[in-house]
Amino acid sequence: MSLPALVDTLQLLPHPEGGFYREYFRTDAVTSIWFLLTSTDVSHFHRLAKDEIWYWHEGGVAVMHMIDADGVYSTTRVGPPGLADSYVRVLPAGTWFGATCEGDHVLVSAMVAPAFTFADFELADRESLLEAYPQHAEIIRMLT
Repeated sequence: MSLPALVDTLQLLPHPEGGFYREYFRTDAVTSIWFLLTSTDVSHFHRLAKDEIWYWHEGGVAVMHMIDADGVYSTTRVGPPGLADSYVRVLPAGTWFGATCEGDHVLVSAMVAPAFTFADFELADRESLLEAYPQHAEIIRMLT
């Protein structure tokens, strides 16, 4: 399926962090969204007050870039066998994270528990992150 057809079929909208999304399930306990990145998109650094789990569905690899509460930077690859570390990645609450796409596109679901609200979402400020983690300046500049 072409990318425009995929966006249309899943009724995706631009996401504030980058890429495209649509919420498809919500209860008080959990929410799930479709999330699509293309080779020209990035998911900008952000953090949530709740845990989030990414589940790979199709396409290339989502390279997850994370800075934990201790300032440790790490990456993991979510995607198909042979190209990625796993189909799934848990992102602990409070972790700064963003993603890049290897391949034409990558489609994941993201689940947040308890249910996501934008009040629990913080998009990173470049200068604040650079001040807090100057050792990670290159990736911070790329994902903010």
